[in-house]
Amino acid sequence: MRRRFDEEFKKNAVRLSYASNKPVAEVARDLDISDAILYRWRQKYTAEGDKTRFASMDEENKALRLKVAQQAIEIDMLKKASAYFASLHK
Repeated sequence: MRRRFDEEFKKNAVRLSYASNKPVAEVARDLDISDAILYRWRQKYTAEGDKTRFASMDEENKALRLKVAQQAIEIDMLKKASAYFASLHK
């Protein structure tokens, strides 16, 4: 089962990885996480714990994908309604 980490844990892990003299892989081992996860978190958070441009773009991308999916559902519903009402006027 995949473990989930809250945002504060991620930020603290990133801060620690930048502040420590240890290599990132060793910091990750100390935190009992993979170094790949810690590197991914370092893409999302700065050494101060702020969100990076990458994180902001990722959130925007997710929001846009959701909006596109919702609009596709609406379009499909409108097509079906249009076909239904067109069949009534025949």
